[in-house]
Amino acid sequence: MEISEEEKYNTALKKVRVKKGFYINLVNYVIINILLFVINYLTGGSWWFYWVTIGWGIGIVFHAFSVFGVSGYFGDDWEKRKTKELLEKQKQN
Repeated sequence: MEISEEEKYNTALKKVRVKKGFYINLVNYVIINILLFVINYLTGGSWWFYWVTIGWGIGIVFHAFSVFGVSGYFGDDWEKRKTKELLEKQKQN
């Protein structure tokens, strides 16, 4: 069964929107945590902003794995690339 051009487009569009959602989440994370740090610094007292940073950061990591997958970081491509790098280093020695 052949996939139509429209189905291919819709699948690609969905993947782009998922990645866009991750990047928006990441930018919000950085901006809001900077603001929370500034607020915490200016108001004094004990440091509390890092609890939000840690909690949300864990969520960001899981979001990244759901968008890019674990194989995006340590998959076959990564293994091949690292193996090639090590072989090239061995040739140089």
